[in-house]
Amino acid sequence: MSHNPIRPWRNVERRKSRRIMVGSVPVGGDAPISVQTMTNTDSSDVAATLAQVVACAEAGADIVRISTPDAASTRALRDIVRESPVPIVADIHFHYRRAIEAAEAGAACLRINPGNIGDEKRVRDVIAAARDHGCSIRIGVNAGSLEKDLLEKYGEPCPEAMVESGLDHIRILEDNDFHEFKISVKASDVFLAAAAYQALADATDAPIHLGITEAGGMLSGTVKSAIGLGNLLWLGIGDTLRVSLSADPVEEVRVGYEILKSLGLRHRGVNIISCPSCARQGFDVIRTVEILERRLEHIKTPMSLSIIGCVVNGPGEALMTDVGFTGGGAGAGMVYLAGRQSHKLSNAQMIDHIVEQVERRAAEIEAESAAAGAAGKAAE
Repeated sequence: MSHNPIRPWRNVERRKSRRIMVGSVPVGGDAPISVQTMTNTDSSDVAATLAQVVACAEAGADIVRISTPDAASTRALRDIVRESPVPIVADIHFHYRRAIEAAEAGAACLRINPGNIGDEKRVRDVIAAARDHGCSIRIGVNAGSLEKDLLEKYGEPCPEAMVESGLDHIRILEDNDFHEFKISVKASDVFLAAAAYQALADATDAPIHLGITEAGGMLSGTVKSAIGLGNLLWLGIGDTLRVSLSADPVEEVRVGYEILKSLGLRHRGVNIISCPSCARQGFDVIRTVEILERRLEHIKTPMSLSIIGCVVNGPGEALMTDVGFTGGGAGAGMVYLAGRQSHKLSNAQMIDHIVEQVERRAAEIEAESAAAGAAGKAAE
């Protein structure tokens, strides 16, 4: 068991939503909050796009979205879907026929934008294709592309306009007896997005896809997303999410997991607890953590590691982690295993030794999990 217990005051009570399937991935209900990203390659380039999909999946992406702006993209989608390790969402704007082609190509979900998909007849054609080919649909409302009539009614993008857009399209889907859908109301403004999502959560039981759209670069976009998505998740809102960064899509996946991990909503890989360092540090904390983050990227087992530069907070933090190292001065520190002091170690040996201990503990956790699963099946 990981030494990072969940206390009652840390639990997030998730909003109750109905569950749909995006390919093999459940979204909503009591399913884990899934992490998505989007490729930025030329979608008609099968090799390049598939390579990016695989890289994102290896980083932990549950679902990957691909823009399909033209017929060449939807033709390529068939080969990408066949080889992809995760469900593929086809991103549709303007051309409703691309949605029909994407459904025929095997997309697990069709993302349509109410602001530019066209009239209700076209939406009905998309619904028919989704039903025929087992696709789900995401209604993707965006503050930057609201319907003209709603902009005229409200004067500007606002939470009320965004929610009305989404509910109008929910009505179309439900009137056509289609219920395999999720919905998003994204904006680049954190306040606008948060207000829209809170109103939406009260208005429907559909699964909600979270996102702060066009959030910015790696640093600014991460901060903006952490604030916007973090607050919504804290309120229990959100069944799947995408962090939108002007960065490598793999980084979007990593940031998404870090947001979920910080709220105890999803666990994957090593959660490193480290100090910012100060004059008391017994070793170079910043450099050590940078190296360990790279060296431990391959670990997918949820576990915790504390790297603290001195004995002020180090021993206390180590009591709560699977593996810990606390600087003690004189070129050495203390290694903690399973929350207990284990042995002293020189700073020079620290990195390789910690990697070895984390890998060993990860293997133990996996073995314990497998044994528990086997025992459960035997009991059945």
